[in-house]
Amino acid sequence: MRLVQSVVKSMKVAKKYTENTDEINNIGFSHDGMSMITSSADDQIIIYDCEKGTQKRTINSKKYGVDLVQFCSNKGQAVHASTKENDIIRYISLAENKYIRYFAGHTKKVVTLCMNPSDDTFLSGSMDKTIRLWDLRSNNCQGLMNLSGRPVAAFDPEGLIFAAGVNSEHVKLYDLRSFDKGPFASFKPDPKPKDVEWTGLKFSPDGKSILISTSGTEIKLIDSFQGSVLQTFSGFVNSRKLSLEASFTPDSQFVISGSQDGRIYVWSAESGSMVCSLNGDHKTPVKCVQFSPRHMMMASACSIMCFWLPSLDEDEDADE
Repeated sequence: MRLVQSVVKSMKVAKKYTENTDEINNIGFSHDGMSMITSSADDQIIIYDCEKGTQKRTINSKKYGVDLVQFCSNKGQAVHASTKENDIIRYISLAENKYIRYFAGHTKKVVTLCMNPSDDTFLSGSMDKTIRLWDLRSNNCQGLMNLSGRPVAAFDPEGLIFAAGVNSEHVKLYDLRSFDKGPFASFKPDPKPKDVEWTGLKFSPDGKSILISTSGTEIKLIDSFQGSVLQTFSGFVNSRKLSLEASFTPDSQFVISGSQDGRIYVWSAESGSMVCSLNGDHKTPVKCVQFSPRHMMMASACSIMCFWLPSLDEDEDADE
């Protein structure tokens, strides 16, 4: 089955999980798409088997809280931000439920955390207006950038370049091997509406564009080489200025976003037009939504976790 509009429109909730008692704040697939990890405001990390549609493991982090959980390149390990006591990032063995290492340095809430897709480095950004580069093998910060506002950051698919969103105005591109020399490119997309913050950056899987999520009612797609605005996606609901995740499908063709109204919105990345809005089992805002990197499957979360599958038969598949 190919990922075409008819398939996207046919997506339905195949399984829902109601074990969380509070909002799920982050979801992430493993590189092979076989597992998913979530963190939530009820201090739980839950690992799912995406092939069997079952929960494999629940880990509690009552002492430190948990946010922005990410699988490492070894999916038996993860990193996560803390919500209690301090702003240390914690590196955990999921199999042993033991912490391997702590990454201290941020002095305010960590709001962005992204693993390098090709090695053991990762980026963190905090409300202390810094972005830090880390290596899982060392407690010491490998690099520090001071910014003028809330940071967002993302690695490109090759893990050689990262983008930093600075003060919700500029996208700066850095070469990981020489980022202390400063950015090699800087873009300023369209002026943003007043009182709107950038809440996330993501490179498309083909590396050609960057998605900018905001606390407003627009998502921007910019060219990752020129910085020009390619598309502006709108139509979803966000009057409460929530941090709503937007993501790509693995072929970079479609952009998906959560919404305050509990629906999932889908647009064509090429044309910018809305393909559909999908209604699942969410009664509260959907803040997290991602497509599996390897399978025809989508995940979305409020305090309920939903796995979505196409409801078309393969012989019904048609280009639109």
